[in-house]
Amino acid sequence: MAHGEDAVVAAVLADYRTAPISEKLRAMLGFLEKLTLRPEEIGPDDVAPLRAAGLTDEEIEDAIHVCALFNVINRVADSLGFEPADANGYQVSARMLLDKGYA
Repeated sequence: MAHGEDAVVAAVLADYRTAPISEKLRAMLGFLEKLTLRPEEIGPDDVAPLRAAGLTDEEIEDAIHVCALFNVINRVADSLGFEPADANGYQVSARMLLDKGYA
């Protein structure tokens, strides 16, 4: 990851609401936050702002699928006491995903 990309990732992790990212991504991150933390509050009205920001239904569906899978994996890991990877482990995984994708 280039130095500038590191700064953007750090800004998103600190607060996606003020990070230097597209409004399209900001809208999606807000939706995914709500889906993760308050899924019982999600309804059809939550998708309208995503579409207004320029996201397609396919992009919205893909993001929901990835979010759901990560949430399930995290809950299973928490219930079984798995330890998260360290920074090096995340770097290795990120590089593999960038090189090979999810295939």
